Amino acid sequence: MYQSRLTLAPGSTIELPARGGMTTSWHIIDDDSILAINAALATGRPLLVRGEPGTGKSQLARAAAESIGRALVSHTVDSRTETRDLLWSVDAVARLAEAQLVGALRDVNEKALRERLAIQRFVHPGPLWWAFDWESAEQQAAALQLVVPPKPDGWKAENGVVVLVDEIDKADPSVPNGLLDAFGHGRFEVPGRDPVVMNPKARPLVVVTTNEERALPDAFLRRCLVLPLSLPKDRAELIATLCARGRAHFSKMGEEVIQKAAELLADDREKLRNTDRCPPGLAEYIDLLRAVSEQESSQKKQLALLARIAKFALQKHPDLWER
Repeated sequence: MYQSRLTLAPGSTIELPARGGMTTSWHIIDDDSILAINAALATGRPLLVRGEPGTGKSQLARAAAESIGRALVSHTVDSRTETRDLLWSVDAVARLAEAQLVGALRDVNEKALRERLAIQRFVHPGPLWWAFDWESAEQQAAALQLVVPPKPDGWKAENGVVVLVDEIDKADPSVPNGLLDAFGHGRFEVPGRDPVVMNPKARPLVVVTTNEERALPDAFLRRCLVLPLSLPKDRAELIATLCARGRAHFSKMGEEVIQKAAELLADDREKLRNTDRCPPGLAEYIDLLRAVSEQESSQKKQLALLARIAKFALQKHPDLWER
């Protein structure tokens, strides 16, 4: 059901149904996350979620979309990402293939040639295009027979979109600034067609994540709201936090298995404290419990398997393999 803001109580568990290739999951939302998301919705500012890998940054965007009844459109950044990729992209390979095909034909006149190779026939909507104007993006996708992003049952374009720009720290500094430029102006140009203009009645919630691999431009930080996510440093608090997540995901799993997996992860995080290496986090913990639950049903067998496979999920550095 569409909502203009999050109205959940801190500690609520949000079920995230399988959609768009993502498996069913659960997210336990905290007070700071609720406050930050509502502030971003109220101000129209992007929400930058920062922290180490495996703390639920990306899943928070999915949980926000599910809770307020919005469609989720995501884009994972890499070192080759350009600002344009967040707006639109051109299928240059398909255009070249079309040019070669047309070149092999002898009865194509100049006008038909221009029409068949017109760039707008090869432009794919990017995440901000879907977020700004879903209807025109859907029309473009239909013309090119592209897959439309998944959306909740009963969703309408006026309900709005949550855009997840994942791992923006991997991109060149021009990308975050370019993102804010398009978002700030509420419009951007697309070759061969009218500009894409943001629907003022369905302003998107933009969630940007960073693993802190590269410093982000100050101009970008100033125009974002910032939410840090981290796991507790205190061992007892960390184990309690992990166990709560474990119960939410695996309600039928024995408490002893959930507890033991959390203790093993806490041990390995402690070994990496004050180093420059990334410790295992929530994602690894859930992976470990899933690996155990999928292979064994009894608690006794799950504990035995846990002891044997924990190193594969938790110990990512060779010197930790000796427990």
